[in-house]
Amino acid sequence: MPQQHHAAFPALVQGLLDQPARISPMYFYDTRGSTLFEEITRLPEYYPTRTERSVMQRAGGEIAAAIGTGRTLIELGAGSCEKARLLCRLIEPARFVGVDIATDFLELAVAGLRAEFPGMEAIAVAGDLHDTVTLPEDLPRNHRLVFYPGSSIGNFDPEEALALLQRVRGLIGDDGALLIGVDLVKDSEVLQQAYDDASGITAEFNRNILVHLNRLIETDFDPLQWGHVALYDPALARIEMHLQALSDQWVRWPGGGRHFRAGERIHTENSYKHTPAGFTALLARAGFHACQVWTDPLDWFAVVLAQP
Repeated sequence: MPQQHHAAFPALVQGLLDQPARISPMYFYDTRGSTLFEEITRLPEYYPTRTERSVMQRAGGEIAAAIGTGRTLIELGAGSCEKARLLCRLIEPARFVGVDIATDFLELAVAGLRAEFPGMEAIAVAGDLHDTVTLPEDLPRNHRLVFYPGSSIGNFDPEEALALLQRVRGLIGDDGALLIGVDLVKDSEVLQQAYDDASGITAEFNRNILVHLNRLIETDFDPLQWGHVALYDPALARIEMHLQALSDQWVRWPGGGRHFRAGERIHTENSYKHTPAGFTALLARAGFHACQVWTDPLDWFAVVLAQP
């Protein structure tokens, strides 16, 4: 019932009422949003995915030697599991655990991974990375590798990122490790284009969050009345994504609603960029003191192996 939808997502409703309004980026990833994001990763402007892959390929031998084989591989925000494929070939894990909030999309991806690597156990786990991830009780505690590619850590504010890294530290033992992708500070024009592509896929991805809300809490957003805004804040070293009202409008949901003026924005995502030194310092605060860093020739992206 509508009132139950409203009650189940109090933080979501409160975010719509805040000044300025905000929606957590976790709501990007319904099935449609996950599909659109896969399209984004293939855009010419969107460098992170291909640059991270190039780092993994160039440094693959070193990464594999540092990690070893037979681990329990746990991928956070696994999505299509596409990035896990390359890593599975490199390190031959004993088992794979994909964690994602978009479970329907994840189940399909894990099934594909299971078919491709028949000797590897592969399971899907529903999990929200803003909270504690609960893994199956029978999953071995030792020899775990948490894999968090794509620089999704950038979606978390600095203190939230620290809290997430501390939770990751809690998922692994002293023989565990974290392999994480980190987007680095670079020219603002490169960043701007990456989050506002010429073909409009990122804009469609951003607006799809409103479609998801309409389904979740029965809001009556008209996505076509909202424009995509991406801007870089050099002081905070972050890209911000917003949706901007193209007209004065009321948005209603069961038990409430809000008026948005033309030009008013809803903040949907931050994407923080890091320096290698700054990020290894953050890892140290979270309990990871041994780090190896690999980057591309332009120093646009880093892959970091962090161990306790």
